[in-house]
Parts: sequence; structure tokens; C-alpha cells
Amino acid sequence: MITLVVMGLLGAAVLVALILTLGEANRQRDRALQAQAHSYDVMILARTVSGTIARSEASLGRYVISGKAEQELGQIYFDQWRLAGTQLGRLERLTQATGEQSARVAQLRTAYMQRGAELSLTALSTTYGKNSQALARYYKARQSPTLAAIDRTLDEIISGERALLDARTADAMRTVDRSSRIAGVLAIFGVLIVLGALVLGWFTLQAVGERALAQAEADAERERAEELSAAVGQATDELRVQEAKLRQVQKMEAVGQLTGGIAHDFNNMLAVVLGGLELAKRAVASDPAAVARHLDNAADGANRAAALTRRLLAFSREESLKPEPIAAAQLVSGMSELLDRTLGDAITVVTRNEACGWRVRADRVQLENAVLNLAVNARDAMNGRGRMVIATGMATLAEHQVDHCAAGDYVTLAVTDDGTGMTPDVVERVYEPFFTTKEAGKGTGLGLSQIFALVRQLAGAITIDTAPGKGTTVTLYLPRDTATTAPDHAAVIDIAPAEPVPEGLQVLVVEDDPRVLAATMGALEELGHHGIACDAPGKAMGLLAAHDGIDLIISDVLMPGQTGPEMIAGIGPHYPHIAILFVTGFAGEANASEFGMHQLLRKPFTLVGLERAIGRAMASERPAPPQQIAAE
Repeated sequence: MITLVVMGLLGAAVLVALILTLGEANRQRDRALQAQAHSYDVMILARTVSGTIARSEASLGRYVISGKAEQELGQIYFDQWRLAGTQLGRLERLTQATGEQSARVAQLRTAYMQRGAELSLTALSTTYGKNSQALARYYKARQSPTLAAIDRTLDEIISGERALLDARTADAMRTVDRSSRIAGVLAIFGVLIVLGALVLGWFTLQAVGERALAQAEADAERERAEELSAAVGQATDELRVQEAKLRQVQKMEAVGQLTGGIAHDFNNMLAVVLGGLELAKRAVASDPAAVARHLDNAADGANRAAALTRRLLAFSREESLKPEPIAAAQLVSGMSELLDRTLGDAITVVTRNEACGWRVRADRVQLENAVLNLAVNARDAMNGRGRMVIATGMATLAEHQVDHCAAGDYVTLAVTDDGTGMTPDVVERVYEPFFTTKEAGKGTGLGLSQIFALVRQLAGAITIDTAPGKGTTVTLYLPRDTATTAPDHAAVIDIAPAEPVPEGLQVLVVEDDPRVLAATMGALEELGHHGIACDAPGKAMGLLAAHDGIDLIISDVLMPGQTGPEMIAGIGPHYPHIAILFVTGFAGEANASEFGMHQLLRKPFTLVGLERAIGRAMASERPAPPQQIAAE
């Protein structure tokens, strides 16, 4: 009995020891699997961060090369770079328990921020059309040490995690081997005990089975990780497709919003033109003074429509700017009548001049449009009723005291309203093209973005001080101009002497629009010239051969099949003695190389403008006509 009791106690002790050993082996196995999964997550995420950064930089490179033509590439760069930041945050959370890995991730975060600062300058240069500067910065950024630091740190993180995984696996295997040895000793000892040997043998078989199961589970987890990686790749591809569709929808919404805003503005201006013409027709027999007044109103509406077109061309960088020294206070005071008509009687406009005669060097039309846009935005913020303050002043700024302004003197132009104000999320987007808080058809969303582009072009800055219910103050900081004396703008209008125009010229008019062609023919007849109509550029050569003595060709620029400059390039060698005058409403820079030395007249134009353009074209140097050469 004593022996049985001892054997029973020994068997029970062996059983308990075996149970504890197997439990420890199971815990070590679970810890090893968890450590393995954690290490795989860290390594996969590190590779994902590397791939995301690479895709972002590749998109930026294509965006820079396209010269801002493909805006979606810039958005892809921004989205991928922001996604890399999110993935980096996840990597920080995964490695925060490991001191060495956490330090490496902190180094990666620092290199990521430095790299982002370098690339953002390149993207910003491309966005504002500074292509050469953007390319230089991009190639310089490719040689930046921060890029090598990011790659090196990612490799160190992966290598460090692989080393941790190996160490943890080795430690777990040592523990499992130790447990196995203990179980073997207990099994051998249990053989000496009848009941204990049976029990120990059974538990030994169980331990072997669980070990095999653990290996199978590890293999299954590895396969699952590979399947998850493939699923992530497929989901990423599907996400790219959906993002492309979303960008297309947003683009179409922006185009619709722009179209509605432009249609609204043009309808207002056409209403003035058509109304003035109709009233003039009714009063033509009874009240000549009223006819002149109504025609003036119609002309004013047409001029405002032309001004809107110039604003759109300036926004797209299709119309060249003409900088000149401008006294900001005088510019604002000279706009008082325009502001009163535009804003209405319910708006009280107060002007303040604290600029002490300081000047800026800018394009007068664009600066006037900026003031007008700010005033209209302020009026809308006040729902058409309230008090508006337009103040000009001066400021001396330190380096980067306001945005990226260099140290120096600046003229300030501030527009303040007591309207509804803006929330922070609206302020963050106010400079985006096509973004507007106005109703559909009430605005194009180009106002502040155009002002922002103009201020940046002048190396200035723009600030917005606003809060919901507290009104808004928009301040422009424009570099002071001290080079020359500001010219008297009123005195320089139309004082240039016009070139003498010979009478009775034979003029070939090439224009695909029949209405514009008829109007131009009528204008030439009014000026005493004989016009020959040509409604397609392909017919010009035949008409030149059929009519002797043609002195001048007036040609539109953009026409179906062949542009005006292309047509003249073909005609020029055969008729070098004929003067050329291009007429266009959308021709890019006025001194573009495609026009050569030929004169350019912008639509819409007046009779006086056409007469002066003809005079300049006829005064240009060119060979004498063939008959004159023969006579000599």
C-alpha cells in the first residue's frame, strides 16, 4: 500500500509537472506566434511606407515634367504623401514597445518631414507655373540626403525587426526544447511507475501532437499573411480606380460651377447691352440725347464683358501683365464711382489713406480687379447691406514676418467688412480655384485664387483675419516700388500719336465667324477701305491670286483647319510685300514668337483701335510691291 501510495504520489507529481511543462510550452508557442505576426506587420508596413513614398515622388516627377498641365498628378502626389504619413503613424504605434525600433521610426519621421518640405517647394513652383525652377528643385531633391536617409532607415527597421524575430523565435525554440526534454525525463521516469508511465505516455503523445499543430498553425498564418498582402494589393488597385472616378466627378462639378458663374456675369452684362440698344432704337427719332445715353450704357456693358474675359485670361496666364508704378491710395479713390455702381446704395464704403504716397509696381487692371473682387466678396458676406472699409497703408516687415515675404517695405491694401465671417475650414480652402460658398451660378470661385496668384507673382502675401459673426479683413502686402516716379495714368491714355493710314487700301479679311467677318468688312468700309471677304484660311491664296494690289491681310488667329500664323507662314514667301495684322480674342502673350514681327489687335476692338492697328501694320518694314521694284 505504501508503495502504491508513493507510486500514486509520484505519478501525480509527474502528471502535474507534465501539465505545467506543456502549459509553459503552449504559452511560449503563443508568444512566438504573436511576436512573429507583430514582426511581419512591422516589416510589411515598412515596405508599404517605402512604396507609398516612391509612388508619391514618381507622381510629383510626372507633375513637374507636365508643367502643371496634369493637375491630377499633383493631387496623386499629395494624397500618396499624406497616406505615407498615416502609415508612418501606424508604424510608430507598432514599434513603441521596442526602444531601438522606436528610435529608428523617430529618425524616419524626421527624414519624412524634411523630405516633405523639399518636395512641397517643388510642387508649389509647378503649381504657379515656375517650371524651370520646379525642375531644378526636383532634380536637386533627387540627390538630397533625406531620400537616402529614408531608404536607409527603412532598411534598418526591417533588418532590426528581422533580427528581433530571429531572437524571439530562437528563444521560443529553446524554451520548447527545454520543455520537451523535461517531458522526456518525466516520461522515462513514469515508465518505472505503472500508472504514471501510462499517463505520462499519453501526455507525451499529446505534446507531440500539439507541437505539430503549432507548426501547422504557423504555416497557416504565413499563408494567411500572403493572402492578406495580395488582398491589400487588389484593394489598392480598386481604390485607385475609384479615386480616378471621383477626381473626374469633381472636375466636372468644378467646370459646371465655373460655367454657371461666368454665365451669370455675362447675362448681367448682356442685359445691359441689349437693354441699352433696345432703348436707343425706341428713342432714335424722338430723343437723340437719350439715344447717346443708352448707347453709352450698352458700350459700358460690353466693356465690362471684355474686362471679365481679360480676368479669365489673366487667371489662366494667357494675357500678359503690364506692370507700372501705382499709388495704391489713388487707385482706390479712382475706383470710387465703379465701386458705388457695383456695390449698390445699401453698402457704405469708407476709404482710408495711410500709405503716405508709397507705390507698388503692378498691372493696373489686375490690381483694380483684385480690389473689385475683394469688395464684391465683402458685399456678399454682408448680404448686400453694411459698412465696408478699404484702407491703404504701409508696413516694414522682417524676414518671413508675414508668410514668405522678404524683409523690406510693403504697401498694404485691406478690405474690411462687418459680415458673417468665415469658419477655419472655409479659410483653409478660399484660395482653391473654383471653390466658392456662393449659390450655384452666383460666382466662379476664381476671385481669391486669382488675387492669390497675382500677389505671389508680385512677391507679396495675403492674410485673412476672420471669425464667424465677427466680419472679415483681407490684407494684401505688396512690395514697395521706389525705382521710378508713378506716371499720371489719366495723362498717358491715347496720347501716343497714331501712324498715318493710307486711304483706299485693298484689305483681305480672313475670318471664319460670319458675323465677325461682316462687322469687320463694315468697319473697313466706314474707314474708307475696300474689304475682300475670306471665310476660310484655305481660300486665302486663291483670293490673293485673283485680286491684284492687295495691301493688307487681316486674319483671325484661331480658325478650323489652319491657324492664322500657319496660313501667313505659307503665304509669306509668295507675298512678302503685303502687310499683316492678326486679330484675336485669345492669343496668349502679345509678343509670342508665332506672330513674329506682325501687329496684333485684340477683340473686341473699336473703329479707332482698328484704324491705329492698320496704321502700325502698314508702317512695318517689308519689301516693296513687285510693280514698284520693276519701275525702279
